[in-house]
Amino acid sequence: MADAPKTKFSRRGFLKGAGVTAATTVIESANALARETKNALHADRTLGPDALLVKLHINGHDHPVTIEPRYTLAETLRDNLGLTGTKVVCDRGSCSACTVWIDNTPALACMTLAIDTVGRQITTIEGLSHGDTMHQVQAAFVKHDAMQCGFCTPGMVMSCAALLERNPNPNLDDVKHAISGNLCRCGTYPKIFAATLDVAQQRTHAAGLVPLVTGKVA
Repeated sequence: MADAPKTKFSRRGFLKGAGVTAATTVIESANALARETKNALHADRTLGPDALLVKLHINGHDHPVTIEPRYTLAETLRDNLGLTGTKVVCDRGSCSACTVWIDNTPALACMTLAIDTVGRQITTIEGLSHGDTMHQVQAAFVKHDAMQCGFCTPGMVMSCAALLERNPNPNLDDVKHAISGNLCRCGTYPKIFAATLDVAQQRTHAAGLVPLVTGKVA
């Protein structure tokens, strides 16, 4: 039985073939990206510039609202829905006064388009309390006098409450990290730390857990 003929490859042929394959892959990727961009641009054109009706799920309730696609979540909450607890201070994502939760994760409402939150769960400072009963963090802020002018307070509360949701027993460094993006021009940071750690200690005591050594709040 005769041996099957062996296929011969030259170095030049191999490199040429590899180059063609790579070029084909690049072209296919570029074409796919172009199609996606075209589709995205077409989709964007269908959403503006005129206002459209959307439904936002805020604090456990659906809110139909007619807005232009350019409206931020902060603008929509305050101007269209009357939820003025969310403050707009810098309006450029630098101070975190406008912090809300989107799917239980802190987010800056002034840097988020309202239409991008359709189908997601939004929680504002108004949604933390239950009727006339304040959230534990809100009550602790009052107890420890952790506010002065009040502009940063809602964002601070939202950041601190989010910390306690994901870490019920934080230490001082955890609290400092949680509000590292929140700017308080009045300098009430020590009282904010104390209020948050107070809530953490109350919760751990109620749960029968051993609180962490939190360090001195200065």
